Amino acid sequence: MAGHSHWAGIKHKKGRADKQRSKIFSKLSKEITVAAKLGSKDPDMNPRLRSAIQAARIANMPKGNVERAINKSEINKNLNYNGLVYEGFGPEKIAIIIEALTENKNRTASNIRAIFQKFGGNLGEAGVASHQFKQVGVIRIDRKKISDNEILELAINGGAEDCFSDELYHQIITVKDNFYKVKIKIEKKIQDFISAGIEWLPMNKIVLDKEKTKLIVNFLETLEDDDDVQHVYANLEIDNNFSDEGLKV
Repeated sequence: MAGHSHWAGIKHKKGRADKQRSKIFSKLSKEITVAAKLGSKDPDMNPRLRSAIQAARIANMPKGNVERAINKSEINKNLNYNGLVYEGFGPEKIAIIIEALTENKNRTASNIRAIFQKFGGNLGEAGVASHQFKQVGVIRIDRKKISDNEILELAINGGAEDCFSDELYHQIITVKDNFYKVKIKIEKKIQDFISAGIEWLPMNKIVLDKEKTKLIVNFLETLEDDDDVQHVYANLEIDNNFSDEGLKV
């Protein structure tokens, strides 16, 4: 795993929170509402809610928005979001996993299928792509916040499986079931994360030329633009120096 980038990491580097602020806030609010509905309203007692609030803080989401999202879990008791996972293959047979939160499954499936068709991909049945990924906990920390040696020691002592650093951030990998345990230990030393959550990590990645990579990234961004889509994962190798000039934003 060391030294490789993937879509879930690359997108944090490109300033997309600034370019799509309202859409980002909407997705974050939905996650906060679901986390608060499923557990305690106190983030110290609810790891999922704490992670969602941390993500909101990184995106510079106003505190009032966070509070409204938490309150929404009490006010709209009949509003139930379903967590869904979609799998398929995009252009160039890139394996795709999509996580969505929706109150209307038919709308979401229809929208996602239309995007796949537009780009020449195929939305498949459960299991068609997920065997090419593994679910792990991933914590990303700005490299300026802590030294390489310090974060490596912290990760090892915390029980992480892997830790590596590139020019922009440290990435800590944990076993899925140990994610929150490791995260809590790391939070005792540092609390400002770029991102932290359970992700689908590709076991093998496909390398494409620049033009084909741009096409795939446009496809991934179009998927993420859908209001019901929370996260998109792909087994595409994207270099740290990849330029998104000319891409749809």
